[in-house]
Amino acid sequence: MLFDPIQIRNLTLSNRTVMSPMTRSRAVEANTPNAMMAEYYAQRASAGLIVTEGTSPSPNGLGYARIPGLFEARHVAAWKQVTDAVHAKGGRIVVQVMHTGRVGHAANLPTGAQVLSPTAETLPGQMYTDAHGMQPHTAPRVMTEADIARAVEEFAQCARLAVEAGFDGIELHAANGYLIEQFLNANVNTRTDGYGGSIAGRNRFALEVARAAAAAIGGDKVGIRLSPYGVFNGTGPFADVDAQYLALVTELSTLGLMYLHVLDHSAIGAPPVPAAIKTTLRRAFNGPFIAAGGFDAASAQQLLAAGDADLVAFGRPFLANPDLVARMKAAAPMNDADAATFYTPGAKGYTDYPALA
Repeated sequence: MLFDPIQIRNLTLSNRTVMSPMTRSRAVEANTPNAMMAEYYAQRASAGLIVTEGTSPSPNGLGYARIPGLFEARHVAAWKQVTDAVHAKGGRIVVQVMHTGRVGHAANLPTGAQVLSPTAETLPGQMYTDAHGMQPHTAPRVMTEADIARAVEEFAQCARLAVEAGFDGIELHAANGYLIEQFLNANVNTRTDGYGGSIAGRNRFALEVARAAAAAIGGDKVGIRLSPYGVFNGTGPFADVDAQYLALVTELSTLGLMYLHVLDHSAIGAPPVPAAIKTTLRRAFNGPFIAAGGFDAASAQQLLAAGDADLVAFGRPFLANPDLVARMKAAAPMNDADAATFYTPGAKGYTDYPALA
């Protein structure tokens, strides 16, 4: 099943493998994609679907060094090189829209941009900057309702620009402790206004973003990634997490979204997402379901055969094996990922992983 074609909404995919979004920090000039990034994604075009690295819809969301944006004309033109290169090889590609929120440092932001968050609490720990090395996260400014409305429109405008740039759709990054999950997660969101204080309040921003993006380009071009029970960037489980995510996905299901993408990071040491909530969300969502987190070909086949997902996402295996689909089909040996080059500029550990002879 893993290698069978599948139709997701109006998009036909050559197989059921998804290349997971992975930050690679190669947008070295003004957060703008480049020819090396086009080569990297084109090398991996045999994936059924590529989800790009997290890409900011706003200057305020560029919290990491050298991550790409998609909010200006130059970004559209640069991303068009990427989508053209992938499509020329028969691939399909969506852009993951990621606003970092409080996960950032002022030194990584362009002039005039700000670190924003639902609340004033600074994220513990440090963040790498090209200018000063490791630094404590910058204290965020609390978002007003006007800031929230502006951010919703930034996501919608990014969706429009994504279509202009030739993407087959977008994925809203509502996982891993970035801005959308900062609103979703009760350990982070301590607001007492209409954007916090209850399940409906905490879900409100995510739903407003999803509705705005769907209105802008059509729900069938909008996917969303969630990580209930994730602990990355100061999140973690909280009371009523199951009820909250069920309510969220039930509402999202009314929008006819492209897919729901659920991430379980237990393969790299995070607590597992309980099987029961995965099943609940799968049943609640009326549309394609992508499972992600530590799969190989055998476990992916098993999951698909059980009907527990429609597609399966692979992260580091795609990073290190541009021809992952061919390797899995042939049960061929895999390249190992070089963690030292995950976020460094340059081709090493990026476009130089060998394909099968």
